[in-house]
Amino acid sequence: MAGTLFYCPNILESPVLPEEESYHCVKVLRTQEGEIINVTDGKGSFYHCELVQAYPKQCIVAIRQQSKAVLNRSFSLHIAFAPTKQMDRNEWFLEKGTEIGIDRFTPLLCRYSERKEIKVERLRKIVVSAMKQSMQAYLPEVETMVSFEALVKRPFQGRKFIAHCHDLPKKELVQTYRKGENALILIGPEGDFSEREVERAIELGFEPVSIGETRLRSETAALVSMHTIHVINNIYSFKEQ
Repeated sequence: MAGTLFYCPNILESPVLPEEESYHCVKVLRTQEGEIINVTDGKGSFYHCELVQAYPKQCIVAIRQQSKAVLNRSFSLHIAFAPTKQMDRNEWFLEKGTEIGIDRFTPLLCRYSERKEIKVERLRKIVVSAMKQSMQAYLPEVETMVSFEALVKRPFQGRKFIAHCHDLPKKELVQTYRKGENALILIGPEGDFSEREVERAIELGFEPVSIGETRLRSETAALVSMHTIHVINNIYSFKEQ
C-alpha cells in the first residue's frame, strides 16, 4: 500500500476506518487482511497499520507504528474567500490550496457574492482527498459560510489583509508580508468587495493589498495569494541555509 494514504480521524480511540475509506481499501484496492496500510488522523500523525478485519463497510486496523509528521512551516495561513457560482471552481481552489499547505478555509458571504450558500460537507471531502493524495498529515479546517461583517470582527493573531481591485491606496502583498508571520487574507467575489467593505475591513485592522497587475478570477486570486505567502517563506528559508 505504499503511495496510498487512508484517513481515520479518531484512530487512537477507535481503530476503524470510516465506511468510505473501508470501501476504497477493500473493494477498490482489494487489500487483504494481514497487509500493511498507511493511515493519518489529519492531526499531524501517520500510522503504519495492519489490516486485521477487511470488510467493505468497516475495516479494523491494528497500529504497528506511529510517527509525527514534520510541519515544514512556522506560520499559519487562513484564506477567507467568496465562493464562485460554479462549484467546480471552488473545489479546484480547495484541492490545490490543500496540496500547497493551508490551515483554514472560510467561505465568505459578501455584498456582491454570487453564491449565497454552500455545501460545506462536499468541500470537506475535497480537502480530505487532497490531503491524502499529497501524502500530508494535517487536514485544513473548512468552516461553514460566514458573513463579511462577522469575519472581519474576529480576533486574529497575525497580519490581516484584504485583496481588492478598487482604485484605492494599497500595497503589493509580496512587498508587505514578512517571513514567519501568520496571515489571514480576504478574497472577494467576481464583482469584488464593495468599497464600504474595504473601508470597514481597514477600520478593523486589515491591510489593503494587491496580488498582481492583472484582474484574476476569485479562485485564482485566492491561490496566488496563498502561494505568495509560501514562496516568501521558502525563498528566505533557502537563503538562510
